Amino acid sequence: MNEPVIIRKIVECLQQGGVVLLPTDTVYGLAVSPDFPAGVDQLYDLKQRPRSMHLPIMVADVAAMESLGVAINERARKLLASDFVPGALTIAIGFAKAPLVPWLTGREEVAIRIPDDEQLLAVLRQTGPLLVTSANASGYPETPAEVADILVQLNGQPDLVIDGGPIKTIPSTLVNCRLDPPVVEREGVITQGELAPYLL
Repeated sequence: MNEPVIIRKIVECLQQGGVVLLPTDTVYGLAVSPDFPAGVDQLYDLKQRPRSMHLPIMVADVAAMESLGVAINERARKLLASDFVPGALTIAIGFAKAPLVPWLTGREEVAIRIPDDEQLLAVLRQTGPLLVTSANASGYPETPAEVADILVQLNGQPDLVIDGGPIKTIPSTLVNCRLDPPVVEREGVITQGELAPYLL
């Protein structure tokens, strides 16, 4: 399949409430539209992930991020303007007042990322924000590099599987920008040393 066909199939599946296994710029991910609670439940079941653990969000750009009602403070804005974005940098931020979308009701913070992957960005521009989490089963230390190994781990079958061949197994780096100074809560593709100038 060529890329436009793949993008269309992914978008159609997500807009029907399906869960998609797909490559990202870091590890393979499981994606679902937050507008479909049954799809979100399915994703949790596939990973056997506790419901107390919220799912990360991917967006196409900062404007899409702001549409959720998040409070982008000075340090978060500095990171978003860096060479690490779009890319393997996830930031945890809070809300200006309250979330602007119903599916974030009750949340005090979100982990959010703009990926550096043209196929995924094309999908996000059509779907809006998505819940996207690593495609490993909960409790496993890393996401397998190949789709066949991922499917063995998961508790069931995603609605659509996009096999991009073997990819990296190192996740994005997570920085909590609600703290002052910000704290690297998970070191992944981007090292703490690389981020140091942005965390002062």
